[in-house]
Amino acid sequence: AYKAQLVATGEARGEARGEARGEARGKAKSLLAVMAARGLFVNDLVRAQILRCQDLTQLDRWITRAATAKSVSDVMIAVA
Repeated sequence: AYKAQLVATGEARGEARGEARGEARGKAKSLLAVMAARGLFVNDLVRAQILRCQDLTQLDRWITRAATAKSVSDVMIAVA
């Protein structure tokens, strides 16, 4: 019973991590889409940074900034 509980817990954690990664990936793609729609050129380095990001709060900040940004720099400014 204990082993089964450990396996179930491990599976649940793995599933949660997978869902979080999927949500981050979706937000990253949305961010890139908003930036493209606004005519902001995203170089490969920035694109990789966005796609690598797993911080959902940071991705939300970038998406919000992208809605009104005049440049990629306006979106990707460092967070204090």
